[in-house]
Amino acid sequence: MTPRAEAELSALNPLRALWLTLAAAFLLSLLLQLLPPGLLPGCAIFQDLIRYGKTKFGGPPRPAACRAFDVPKRYFSHFYIISVLWNGFLLWCLIQSLFLEAPFPSWLHGLLRILRAAQFQGGELALSTFLVLVFLWLHSVRRLFECLYVSVFSSVMIHIVQYCFGLVYYVLVGLTVLSQVPMDGRNAYVTGKNLLMQTRWFHILGMMMFIWSSAHQYKCHVILSNLRKNKAGVVIHCNHRIPFGDWFEYVSSPNYLAELMIYISMAVTFGFHNLTWWLVVTYVFFSQALSAFLSHQFYKGKFVSYPKHRKAFLPFLF
Repeated sequence: MTPRAEAELSALNPLRALWLTLAAAFLLSLLLQLLPPGLLPGCAIFQDLIRYGKTKFGGPPRPAACRAFDVPKRYFSHFYIISVLWNGFLLWCLIQSLFLEAPFPSWLHGLLRILRAAQFQGGELALSTFLVLVFLWLHSVRRLFECLYVSVFSSVMIHIVQYCFGLVYYVLVGLTVLSQVPMDGRNAYVTGKNLLMQTRWFHILGMMMFIWSSAHQYKCHVILSNLRKNKAGVVIHCNHRIPFGDWFEYVSSPNYLAELMIYISMAVTFGFHNLTWWLVVTYVFFSQALSAFLSHQFYKGKFVSYPKHRKAFLPFLF
């Protein structure tokens, strides 16, 4: 391993520390949920913070103090409004820097310097960062569209802490992506001054994986929404039913699995070796696994005819 690679691996900058902490927190929460029922933590506040939507019905009785901090789950759309605006702004700044050699705003440049250990030089990181930021913005646009025009939300709730975290989450993700771009002062650095010359096979593979995963996630959300509509597309109820089709034949929460695959596609686009982004993927894995497990428990508890072969999150495994 080269000295530069060793330094890259050993540096624990603020962003890496943040994503590592979040990943560890959700891993611990998942492990606690996997304990036998008699050992499962019964703390109402803890259960309220890790559950949202329909899975709140599967937890311990919720005291009135917890219900006072509920906000409607349909507020999910706020997360993507913030993401479309914020990450659209970051993408615009990156485009200006890459193609017009316009420097980043001084406050943004200063923030990026704080968030990462050192400036990178060369390689394919400029194109990788550009593509991943485009992917993130497109993902947010699609999810916003789904929240507004596809999903059928019931009266279920999320905790105000979860809501606030969701508002901040995509701001952090966007900054994490942009912090990977090589810098030359306040400008993005492009080897050879030609961005397209950086194209590598993993950029193509990452793009294909992103499109494939996004298409499956969209299809899963359509399947879920159609459970509450008649053949004419009119919403007739907000009850929960057993979904079938596509990845639902293998797991209870294929939309969460697709979310993980989307983030893995971004890791591929970064060239497989971006430690910071793999920490983001690790966080996404454990957070989505926790949500999928709780959702799986809800379905099994509600429907006696629930398919026995269906796993929670990973086909044939978990």
